[in-house]
Amino acid sequence: MSTVFTQALGRVRSLLPVRADFALMARNPRRDLLAGLTVAIVALPLALGFGVSSGLGAEAGLATAVVAGALAALFGGSNLQVSGPTGAMTVVLVPIVAEYGPGGVLTVGLLAGLMLIALALLRAGRYMRYIPAPVVEGFTLGIACVIGLQQIPNALGVAKPDGDRVLMVTWRAVEAFVRAPNWTAVALAAGVAAVMLAGARWRPTVPFSIVAVIVATVVAQVFHLDAAAPIGDLPSGLPAPSLGFLDVSALGSLLAPAVAVAALAALESLLSATVADGMTVGQKHDPDKELFGQGVANLAAPLFGGVPATAAIARTAVNVRTGAGSRLAALTHAAVLAVIVFAAAPLVSKIPLAALAGVLLATAIRMVEVSSLRAMARATRSDGLVLVLTAVATLALDLVYAVIIGLVVAGALALRAVAQQARMDQVDFRPDLPGEHSDEEHALLAEHIVAYRIDGPLFFAGAHRFLLELSEVADVRVVILRMSRITTMDATGALVLKDAVEKLNRRSIAVMTSGIRPGQRQVLDSVGALDLLRLEGREYATTPEAIAGAREHLQGAGVLPVVPAQSPAPVTEEAAR
Repeated sequence: MSTVFTQALGRVRSLLPVRADFALMARNPRRDLLAGLTVAIVALPLALGFGVSSGLGAEAGLATAVVAGALAALFGGSNLQVSGPTGAMTVVLVPIVAEYGPGGVLTVGLLAGLMLIALALLRAGRYMRYIPAPVVEGFTLGIACVIGLQQIPNALGVAKPDGDRVLMVTWRAVEAFVRAPNWTAVALAAGVAAVMLAGARWRPTVPFSIVAVIVATVVAQVFHLDAAAPIGDLPSGLPAPSLGFLDVSALGSLLAPAVAVAALAALESLLSATVADGMTVGQKHDPDKELFGQGVANLAAPLFGGVPATAAIARTAVNVRTGAGSRLAALTHAAVLAVIVFAAAPLVSKIPLAALAGVLLATAIRMVEVSSLRAMARATRSDGLVLVLTAVATLALDLVYAVIIGLVVAGALALRAVAQQARMDQVDFRPDLPGEHSDEEHALLAEHIVAYRIDGPLFFAGAHRFLLELSEVADVRVVILRMSRITTMDATGALVLKDAVEKLNRRSIAVMTSGIRPGQRQVLDSVGALDLLRLEGREYATTPEAIAGAREHLQGAGVLPVVPAQSPAPVTEEAAR
């Protein structure tokens, strides 16, 4: 018992920050401070916008960016990661807020945080690398579409219609706009989005999002644009941590949404960390520590009025591009946003909602990498199908179902491709005949013996094809199976092989095998196939030995005349297979 406790304690300690993480902050603090300030400027409108989109208000987005941003930077597994509210998480939270309110968000956040910490302790981070690229690309495309559609009501200057299906909400918002057009809101949203998109092409390092939002806010105030509804009053500071909204009665019904939040936080955070590693030289994140950091962040952020958080690819990319080299940059980003919360809340509260909608519309557009999507679609039909299905499922269903559908379809297509690589070819066995034989004996052997070589995997996805081929063997006396090139075999493959041998034996066809590998014996033995293949000593180490056994079988059946034994020819490596 003490050993288990010691191991568990050691595992927890391995996930905590170490001295080297903090020593790295002292290498180039000026560069990290500047990078953090730049990321904070970029993150401010995004945090406000995602807070509004979640349904809990702009203050929830700011609280998340400050609390989750600081804790994920301290406890996470990447030196460059920047965390906070994201569009993908907002997509998951909207129906939770609509049905359960702030209490549901707090409960989901706490459950998701505990799940992420459990995943870290179980070392589950390494398994995220097995998610296929088409699933990731389709997931990103679907999220971009959902984020863009979520902004339509604010961009059109209409009240958000009831409902949690983004397509239906968007349609109702368009209908409301047609009845009472608000061109002021449309102009502000379109202007902010245009400035961001054009500015990103002209000067990628300049934070045009904050510039566009400031200009839009000034214009709305100077010209008294009543149609441009502002964010509204913000609290001047973070609320004290509280469990007052915890919805214990809904724990059962909120378990599934919590799983969705935890899965999304893990997926997006580890993808973002991988992207950050790829943009730098010498940086490598620890996936389990990253899950632990995100778990701590999601435990804490809802307590301060925030929403569940995840690492943000866009903000992380800005952090890397502006020269960040340690966690100090992400901590600076959180500190700057905290100062804004305490010192500039009255000014931030005047930002038009339409301007934030424009920021998020531009963000959604920039999330879509057209060249990457085109390359993925052109790679194979399977990749294109997985990408499209994942994107459509993200838009029509929800994010977790979308990823599950993408993984299932990708896995099925991959198994199909692997199964198609397996084949069973009839081969000419006569060059491997031991000793000297007359032309007449060669003809008799060729008439009564057929040899097959099985190449590739023999498993559930393609094994039944072999059963059909073997069962329909022509009227011969002996079938030789050369099995040394079978790369893998599962129980289904062994059962199918056993079934085929039994059917051949019932037709009085003897089955000889050669080259069974040690790793295949356990599988064959577990289903009783090995005893069947050994029937009357019909299992051989090499193909020439199997041919000699087949010849003896034919002699015993009176098909071939009995001749004096001769020395076998030398066995080549190819013949042994």
